[in-house]
Amino acid sequence: MSVSLYYCASRATPLTDAETAAVERIVAAHMASFLYEDQESLYLYDSDDSRPDEVVAGSTKMPLDPDRVLTVLDHVLGSVTELRRALPGAEWRVHLDDLDVPWEETDGYAFPGMRDADLAAELGGL
Repeated sequence: MSVSLYYCASRATPLTDAETAAVERIVAAHMASFLYEDQESLYLYDSDDSRPDEVVAGSTKMPLDPDRVLTVLDHVLGSVTELRRALPGAEWRVHLDDLDVPWEETDGYAFPGMRDADLAAELGGL
């Protein structure tokens, strides 16, 4: 059984050229710093004309290896946080299957305790 992280941003106005460039930079930086070549990472869908208000959407399948889950989740959520901050005025929905990922203005997208240093050490580090 697999679990996936889904992310979607909608707004009435399409991306500007500057926003499109920012999205491309964020995705490129994410891919360059992603730790696992054999693991699915940040993945944005091609635009879909059936949803004209959708400016960014994608998903990432979480690893089956429990030692990698927090690392992958943290990295992808960090990139989605950057995407949200680069696209003002968009309404975002980020969820791990049926569980919404909370947004906090300071830290961005994360589950409570996810970036706790003691927890990370206990789980083998992030």
